[in-house]
Amino acid sequence: MKALVLGGGGREHALVRALSLDPGVTSIHSAPGNPGISDLAENHVINVTDGLAVTELAARLRAELVVIGPEAPLVAGVADALRDRGIPVFGPDKEAAHLEGSKAFAKEVMEAAGVPTAKARVCRSASQVSEALDEFGAPYVVKNDGLAAGKGVVVTEDRALAEQHARECGRVVIEEFLDGPEVSLFVLTDGAHALPLLPAQDFKRAYDGDQGPNTGGMGAYAPVPWAPAGLVDEVMESVVRPTVSEMNRRGHRYQGLLYVGLALTSKGPRVVEFNARFGDPETQVVLDRLATPIGAVLQATDTGGLGSIGSLQWKSGAAVTVVVAAENYPGDPVKGDLIGGLDAANALEGAYVLHAGTAWDGVRDIKSNGGRVLNVVGTGADLRQARERAYEAAGRLELRGSFYRTDIAERAAAEV
Repeated sequence: MKALVLGGGGREHALVRALSLDPGVTSIHSAPGNPGISDLAENHVINVTDGLAVTELAARLRAELVVIGPEAPLVAGVADALRDRGIPVFGPDKEAAHLEGSKAFAKEVMEAAGVPTAKARVCRSASQVSEALDEFGAPYVVKNDGLAAGKGVVVTEDRALAEQHARECGRVVIEEFLDGPEVSLFVLTDGAHALPLLPAQDFKRAYDGDQGPNTGGMGAYAPVPWAPAGLVDEVMESVVRPTVSEMNRRGHRYQGLLYVGLALTSKGPRVVEFNARFGDPETQVVLDRLATPIGAVLQATDTGGLGSIGSLQWKSGAAVTVVVAAENYPGDPVKGDLIGGLDAANALEGAYVLHAGTAWDGVRDIKSNGGRVLNVVGTGADLRQARERAYEAAGRLELRGSFYRTDIAERAAAEV
């Protein structure tokens, strides 16, 4: 199988790495990729939201699988263009991807499907925002209705900050606050069958102790040892299957990945959000634990036959990823600083570095080129060992002004 992966972040590096470990995948291409990905795949510079450019590249490469990493190409309809050309693609079409592209649409689908989620109101004016904030009270949860690269949500006790975020976004969804810890569950589906992956937990706030602004994610771990028994089966029954069925009823067959963000509340699991692609940085730890070769599984979401796969196989042990972020992230991150220590970090047993926001500086040097610059993955027999290796490797990296959280998986590792 020849595979083409769209995107250039840490999630895509993790996908390329997983494909490189699949003996059935003979060659890998990436667009646009990044310096780390270039060690495993051939990078191509194109506009990944341009359906014509992507289909032309895939056809020229004779790709037998195109994996769409980020949300923007999905919402732009790139999967539609590939399917029209008969090229197998991992990712839902434009209408189905609206589940992520619009929080209001997702709420509408959940209500129609009877999916347990937070009460919410869609607001377009200051008066509607004020009424909704009054109704639900603090902590205030205000979500940009459209795509916001993982930073469109504000959860705050500060009423003025909630109102400011609503003004900046325009159309927003305001929800009741859901108590309880959050868990991410990825589910592969071909529109008829659904196959769950390993649950993971990520950390959204920028600083230790869940302080600071929301980010695209500062770290993650898998598995989740404290998750209630039967959680995955319950979510498949109460959330995933009803949602896929409702999308089919609307004429939008859902093929690809459904990301279910859950809050484990005192009243049971509730959906916080849907995404139409692999989450970042949870993908980095979930795929690290996957033992089943990934290529044919991703392809089956498009070509059918996912039901014949049965269940996925997982490695024993655990994985922890720590995000190394640039100075001033998530506000206006500093770019262009040289990165050192990559070889030293990769040399550590049970650890490796995935590139998330990097670029070449000359022929050999690598510089920062984004807010979340690197993902350091540590693996081990348990969360404690995986965490130790991740942080030891992170300590070997050199990037002026960079920072990372020091408490990723700390509580879960202590309880194992």
